[in-house]
Amino acid sequence: MQTEPILKMKGISKKFGSVQALYQVDFELYPNEILGLLGDNGAGKSTLIKIISGVYAPDEGQIFIYGKPVIITNPASAKELGIETVYQDLALATKLNIAENIFLGREKMKRILQTPIQVLDKKKMEAETKPLLERLRIALDPRLKVGTLSGGQRQATAIAKSVFWEAKILIMDEPTAALGVAETAKVRQIILDLKKHGASVILISHNLEDVFSVADRAIVLRGGMRVGDRIIKDTTRDDIVKLMVSGERFDKNSA
Repeated sequence: MQTEPILKMKGISKKFGSVQALYQVDFELYPNEILGLLGDNGAGKSTLIKIISGVYAPDEGQIFIYGKPVIITNPASAKELGIETVYQDLALATKLNIAENIFLGREKMKRILQTPIQVLDKKKMEAETKPLLERLRIALDPRLKVGTLSGGQRQATAIAKSVFWEAKILIMDEPTAALGVAETAKVRQIILDLKKHGASVILISHNLEDVFSVADRAIVLRGGMRVGDRIIKDTTRDDIVKLMVSGERFDKNSA
């Protein structure tokens, strides 16, 4: 693993009124790494990823991308830095097809003959979407309406949308929630394929099987603080659960 993180956060704190959501949290994501971000409800996971994705600004602390300090002011600035987030609700337009969702907000247009009037270039969007789906081993026709897709297929579409815009950091919030066994396995495979193609992934999941199946490392939050950092192959589920429940502050990897 490379020593220079693609994303580094130092001393991140965030309060909402009297509630301390995060306190002096350090966080590192390395190039070509799948990182599990774990913790019980209220641990601070959602607040942390919303700071990374530009939804919230931290009250204290610094953020670095490839060692350079950055200020992420909104989701658009996060996207400019190569950070994409796939939230649990997926934010897909069910009445549009897969290709139209991939290009939503950044549509390809074409002129009608010699007039200044422009319309959607659906064929071009479909043609550019097809090789992306094939690369991610997503066996779907770009012309399929999202509203007709299963939960796993919609998750795959949301991931493909983020990847298409060359995300270097992909945040995935509970990607297998409410999926069946077969679709969960497919989404896990897509995550592994993302790593093969050079992306770094932050995986937020309550399902430890997801994390132990695909992640290289896990950071555990409890009560808004970082209480553990574990290399997955060197730890156990019991160790992770103990950190989540008791917040025992013994960090093997920083000792």
